[in-house]
Amino acid sequence: MIYVIGCTFLEKIYYFCYHIQELTSDIVFNKHITMSKKKLVISSGAGISAESGIKTFRDADGLWENYPVMDVASHEGFLRNPSLIHKFYNERRAQLLGAQPNAAHLGLVELEKDFDVRVITQNVDDLHERAGSSSVLHLHGELMKVRSLRREDRLYTLPCDDLSDKGIETSVDTRDPYGDPVRPHIVFFGEAVPNMEDAAQLAHDADIFVVIGTSLVVYPAAALIQYVKRGVPIYYIDPNPASVPDWVHVIKKPATQGVADLIDILRS
Repeated sequence: MIYVIGCTFLEKIYYFCYHIQELTSDIVFNKHITMSKKKLVISSGAGISAESGIKTFRDADGLWENYPVMDVASHEGFLRNPSLIHKFYNERRAQLLGAQPNAAHLGLVELEKDFDVRVITQNVDDLHERAGSSSVLHLHGELMKVRSLRREDRLYTLPCDDLSDKGIETSVDTRDPYGDPVRPHIVFFGEAVPNMEDAAQLAHDADIFVVIGTSLVVYPAAALIQYVKRGVPIYYIDPNPASVPDWVHVIKKPATQGVADLIDILRS
């Protein structure tokens, strides 16, 4: 509301119209700035977190931190031995607290100055968020969250005073405020990937698409590249890249070095 004191009626109308025009111009200008940014969509995998000391999800010998993968990362494994699942993810959270975002995470934040950056990550850590990324979509869940076994929409970020266990560790005895047992907010093998549809839409809307630190063998995440529109530039950063079509720009370097190269390329 604009209040004008001590003016004639016509002066008030003129004053009002002038400021409405000025306000409209500001809105259009700011909207233009936002809309003019190209949408840069990032699909990140274990390789970007490995340089922060986070072990890759699955090693060549089928073990994850010395545990058989299917024992600690499958729906059947959780049903068979939930205590082991809680123990394993307690250990992963403790490990994560000692890790810090690296130059690759920070480089993607730097690119937000020039692009509308959206991160889709297969990683369950929170290093993108801690680096300062403003838009992060997790495909495989989030390590620092747990959810009710009875209501999947009841999520709790650890540590949480609403849970019976107040720290970052949980167990089969942990209860939420409704008396429900909880489980890690992780997408196990054998479970649906609830955010895949949103991720596919982001890939389809991309003006530039970048894959970082993934072998492109874990589906459905590996299929995201197929949703990118024809003609959209695609960059693939990995020290040991998978076989990709010739029109994909491969940067055969670790994530920290590759993202630095990417910044130079996109700003040149």
